[in-house]
Amino acid sequence: MKTLKLFILLLFLSISSFSQNSSRIFQNVDQSKNRLEVHVNDGTYFIEFYSDKIVETTFIPKGEAYTKKSHAVILEPKKVTVTPLITDDKSVFNTTGISVHINHNPFQIEYQFNGEVVTSEKLGYYKSKHVPLENVKGNIVYDFTEKIEFNLTKDEILFGGGSRALGMNRRGNRLALYNRAQYGYETKASLMNFTLPLVISSKKYMIHFDNAPIGYLDLDSKKDNSLTYETISGRKTYQVVVGDSWEDLIENYTQLTGKQPLPARWVLGNFSSRFGYHSQQETEKTIAKFQEEEIPVDAVILDLYWFGKTIQGTMGNLEVDKDSFPDMKGMISRLKNKGVKTVLITEPFILSNSSKWKETAEKGVLATDSVQKPAKYDFYFGNTGIVNIYKKEGKDWFWNIYKDLLNIGVKGLWGDLGEPEVLPYWVNFGTKKADEIHNIYGHDWARLIFEGYQKEYPNERPFILMRAGAAGSQRFGMIPWSGDVNRTWGGLQSQPEIALQMGMQGFGYMHSDLGGFAGANLDDNLYTRWLQYGVFQPIFRPHAQEEVASEPVFRTKETMQLAKKSIELRYKLLPYNYNLAFQNNQKGTPLMRPVFFEEDTPELITNSSTYLWGKDFLITPILKDSVITKQVFFPKTANWIDFYTNEKVEGGQFKMVNVKENSIPTYVREGAFILMSDVVQSTDNYNSDKLQVHYYFNKEKQATKRTFYNDDGETANSFEKGAYEILEFDAAFSKKYLEIEFDVVLGKNWNPKKKEIQLIIHNINFNPKKIKVNGKRKRVSVDSNTLSIPLTWSTDKELEIEISLK
Repeated sequence: MKTLKLFILLLFLSISSFSQNSSRIFQNVDQSKNRLEVHVNDGTYFIEFYSDKIVETTFIPKGEAYTKKSHAVILEPKKVTVTPLITDDKSVFNTTGISVHINHNPFQIEYQFNGEVVTSEKLGYYKSKHVPLENVKGNIVYDFTEKIEFNLTKDEILFGGGSRALGMNRRGNRLALYNRAQYGYETKASLMNFTLPLVISSKKYMIHFDNAPIGYLDLDSKKDNSLTYETISGRKTYQVVVGDSWEDLIENYTQLTGKQPLPARWVLGNFSSRFGYHSQQETEKTIAKFQEEEIPVDAVILDLYWFGKTIQGTMGNLEVDKDSFPDMKGMISRLKNKGVKTVLITEPFILSNSSKWKETAEKGVLATDSVQKPAKYDFYFGNTGIVNIYKKEGKDWFWNIYKDLLNIGVKGLWGDLGEPEVLPYWVNFGTKKADEIHNIYGHDWARLIFEGYQKEYPNERPFILMRAGAAGSQRFGMIPWSGDVNRTWGGLQSQPEIALQMGMQGFGYMHSDLGGFAGANLDDNLYTRWLQYGVFQPIFRPHAQEEVASEPVFRTKETMQLAKKSIELRYKLLPYNYNLAFQNNQKGTPLMRPVFFEEDTPELITNSSTYLWGKDFLITPILKDSVITKQVFFPKTANWIDFYTNEKVEGGQFKMVNVKENSIPTYVREGAFILMSDVVQSTDNYNSDKLQVHYYFNKEKQATKRTFYNDDGETANSFEKGAYEILEFDAAFSKKYLEIEFDVVLGKNWNPKKKEIQLIIHNINFNPKKIKVNGKRKRVSVDSNTLSIPLTWSTDKELEIEISLK
């Protein structure tokens, strides 16, 4: 009897711990096509299916109105067949994928996918007393907050929440949703520039809380298996997104919030950048030094000295300082002729002593105080106001600044301090308070620039470098970076985690200031290792405070040569990397991918020490000083070939490998094709008709296929316009015959040209008996386990290579 009572008690506790708010009473449910209206005693739930893998739920408390507008979501709900199954106890609404289960008593909403529970509301929506986190005590100042609470299972690993340095598993943390820079961070940074209300579970689902105002994301900090979103105001809306695989999950999420436009090819090249170039003479001399040392460079970034001679007191001028840059237009033109594009910094802050203050105040460009005057407050750079980008006058004024810069030849725009760095709660943006738009200011700033390009420069691909944004900012072409990281080994150690996490959250181009930004630490080994890692991260941009040079041309000769080697490899990989950018554009797939994308096991789910660069490179950056050996994990899904030595390593093991000074452990999947090109000093000289096709022979694998996208590298929407080619490479091996086929898919507006190809076959340890190209015999020999075959390919026809192996 005691056993039975104990069982009943445990059962009750189990049910109550997973059940919804006990005071919420189910009344009825109405179905209309994709949408459900669930009526309860204290409000109404609107549940809408966007697809069979995305469902949105909004709770409207009694007395409140439904707000449909979202800053993040752009997907229109598709027609989904929803099959109801309603009993006295439960209402179930099934699709071919996700289903919604509404328990009537006790009331609870549960989500299932393929017959398994994904997640469920715990208390669901409720209000309670605000308990501030210490790091935002002065920023989030409210008595009560609104919350939405979910159940977690004990074994779930949680990712997301934006850009933070916390370790891959973020469960156990309560995180502020308040974009703010953290200067000089290293291995631990719980609050940074991108705070996203997005949670990703190891069970392959996401919950995106679709609301702009500030708040918190509690990832089971109380150890009671709860996930809680908390906000000061706004929509009580979330989307549950599921996927059959990690790639499918991210594709579904980026369908919901938008895909990243394909950047120009030059964006994948090397940047010359520092804080900062003080003059036209210094800028041009720096680029001349790159060319003297024959180090490739595609862009130069000018920090705030282009509009003022001092760091403080000049922000907001936003016009060329003619003393320091007497011929900005001429300089930009001369740099362009050398293949170097000019990128300028801008900020949304207009200092009250700047040359633009009077104009912006009179034209109503600025956010206001309680009596409708320009809001003024102090921060590091001076006494300031901020542009009201939510007002037509502010938006038009800011875009006209950008248009003037673009019209003198500027090719990239850098938006800095867009968290915004300082924004008091009392500042008004029309009908919106500062805390309601704080986390989406950078997002809407990027939107302003992107939409300006679409309207006035529709054939150009914008480069928009920003350190703050929101869910969905990727669709505006935003290129994010990880903020003011310390120039230390600790600073480097957090970078793979940040980039991998943000790639899963839609930001495939998250990258770091290579070499580190903050501090005067001169460490050549750190610099070298950071740049070697940078070859296999989305943007290659060394940047730092000027006490220690960020440019390789101003480092020691040995360090410069090592950096040059890394930069040259980056340029050789342009065809491979450009294809990664295309994959990201089409499916949202990140360029950097966690190893658990390849081998999904509990042991690897928190691993960020080794990662995949695209599908076929396995990368292990060196994150500590004086490392001579490094443990590398090799996924069991393939064997792996050392990129530098051609040594083969069997998959499915951790292995200690030797580390060299001039490279980091880099392996290629056996059976893969890697497309490469010759080194050029600028992508202006890139030749897509002269390529190297590296095939990593796999005698165990029956067939391999890879495709590589190419276009002119600069025209917006080339793929949509049909101005592209997709190169296809197939390999099959059977009965000692290796057959490789080249084919191409041509867009309707692409003019194919003859290609000069060097086919390089790795991992062959014997001479071929016979080689035929389109049926004609060709004589070549094997050198160091590689076979190199020169080919001329007219891409209007297939090219067939048949190799008879002894």
